[in-house]
Amino acid sequence: MLAQMLVAAVVSQTAVLPAFMTGCWNLNEGDHWTQECWMEPKGGLMLGASREGIGDKLKSWEQLRVELGAAGKVVLWASPHGHAAVPFEAAAMSGSAVEFINANHDYPQRIRYELKGDRLEAQISLIDGRNVVRWTYVRENPQPTISSGLKK
Repeated sequence: MLAQMLVAAVVSQTAVLPAFMTGCWNLNEGDHWTQECWMEPKGGLMLGASREGIGDKLKSWEQLRVELGAAGKVVLWASPHGHAAVPFEAAAMSGSAVEFINANHDYPQRIRYELKGDRLEAQISLIDGRNVVRWTYVRENPQPTISSGLKK
């Protein structure tokens, strides 16, 4: 009985992570591009990475993770350009949307993801909704063509 309860607790913990974000997502607007990739929830953790650029030039990059915090809360940790990771606690979550908040951070203070059909919408803003920046991603081809850059 105890073993079944422990297994159920682990399963429920994994289920609370925003699995709808899993995969690689792209936004292309002319020369400007953004790519964000998320591993599926496993062991109470999702790992992610984002990069943005113009043409062949990298403009910014970020390491991300979503995990169950010590108090059982879902927490997004964001580390732009390899800086110290900043925590954002999940304030609202459903099977297709999650909103993370850190009112003490300078910017952003709110990070929101929502799956709408076959698109992932991401948004950052101040806590009151000002200074909003939005991305609408499409899912990356499941088997991208990778060029080695070698001439035959």
